[in-house]
Amino acid sequence: NPSLRDNPRRWNIVRGDTVQVIQRNHPEYGKQGTVQAVLRDKNRVIVENVNLGPRRIKGNPERGVKGRTVMTERSMHYSNINLVDPVTGFPTRVTYSFLEDGTKVRISKRSGAIIPKPEVLKMKRPKSSINSEDSDTLNDADVWAETFEEKPSKWAALREELLKMEQEMMGNTEQENNV
Repeated sequence: NPSLRDNPRRWNIVRGDTVQVIQRNHPEYGKQGTVQAVLRDKNRVIVENVNLGPRRIKGNPERGVKGRTVMTERSMHYSNINLVDPVTGFPTRVTYSFLEDGTKVRISKRSGAIIPKPEVLKMKRPKSSINSEDSDTLNDADVWAETFEEKPSKWAALREELLKMEQEMMGNTEQENNV
């Protein structure tokens, strides 16, 4: 459970970026790869072909499928990686600036080059693959029929009753004051 002080103010790393492992005591130190996913709630990223670990897939003897072990990418903390400078190919820190037309861009601290956002971000991820063509409504007229009945609130009735009582009380006090 990451604390609030670990959360970066701004995420410089997005899906599709090329990054490099910069933590010296990490076994994958110096390796580069593209970011597959950014887990912002956990402050972690998953980098393609970096930080591989065994994942066991359970077998099913009834179907004749054997259990096996597959190497998959594991997440790593965002502080262990840096963006790769597009000009030099080395890891770099990032600053932000505005172009003349007003667009905000990432700029490499190492070379001063603009780091473009990946094309992967512009493509939308596919939504749910479940498409229902069957409908519960049999008639088209039923779709447009108004079925909502507005019921008066019991609180509204109580409020009106209290207001009437208050007006009556105010009327009685005015009559007493006039006498």
